[in-house]
Amino acid sequence: MEFQHELIIPDEGFPFKVFLFEGGNGNYVREKHWHTSIEIFAVLAGSLDFFVNKEEYPLKAGEQIIINSNEIHSIHAPEKNQTVVLQIPLKQFENYFTAQRFIRFRGQEETTDKKLTSLIKKLYKTYVDRETGYEFKTMSIFYEIMYILIRDYRVTEAKEKEIRHSRRLDVLSKITTYMREHYKEDLKLSELAATFGYSDAYLSRMFQKYAKINYKTYLQDIRMAYAYRDLLNTDHTISQIALDNGFCSSRGFSGEFQKRYGILPSEMRRQENQKGQKNAIE
Repeated sequence: MEFQHELIIPDEGFPFKVFLFEGGNGNYVREKHWHTSIEIFAVLAGSLDFFVNKEEYPLKAGEQIIINSNEIHSIHAPEKNQTVVLQIPLKQFENYFTAQRFIRFRGQEETTDKKLTSLIKKLYKTYVDRETGYEFKTMSIFYEIMYILIRDYRVTEAKEKEIRHSRRLDVLSKITTYMREHYKEDLKLSELAATFGYSDAYLSRMFQKYAKINYKTYLQDIRMAYAYRDLLNTDHTISQIALDNGFCSSRGFSGEFQKRYGILPSEMRRQENQKGQKNAIE
């Protein structure tokens, strides 16, 4: 399987993640990958080409697409675009599963639904503008989106083949979910393998086969993702952020951060504070 598992961390204080698509400048390709979260791309300007389970779905301004949990997809952005991405963890839909942790939405036939696209744009703008009381407004828009997804898009009957395919990837998803819940601890591969009833070697091979990454690196990715979020959204010291997110020391965290991003965490924080709300939608 030549595709990777994508790690998705919700925004601080919210049950979702919303952001501008990183391929907005065009000439961009995101290779095949998958994740457990439901993902919606709402194209506001320009165009994108999606490839979902070997089918192509071109999108233009005013259209959107829903990517289901464990659905293998890739994205081509040959030209400039402005696209808002909303990622919703699967557990938000647990009261509506049609089988074990299984839910599907009609994601390709409904690309012209302007109401859903409009709501996602409104959600993003409210979130980044951060006016007084924005938390309540943001959540009210999010719940309206959830209501529309369940009412108008949910597929109530799933084919057994779809369920089997999803379960193959869901095994690793459950493990990575556990890791995200315990990443602050000294989480050893042997302990994790025992928790899920696998041998160390089998679990190690599972990461290499499905996530295309080794266990240790994946755990560090989780820690770094949460530390990065804390860096930009709190006033905690670098040392506190490091220790709060499972790193042994601030020095180790800073070194790993610079290796990954080419900049020290203190400098990254300074630069991001200067940007302010530059990326907000007018």
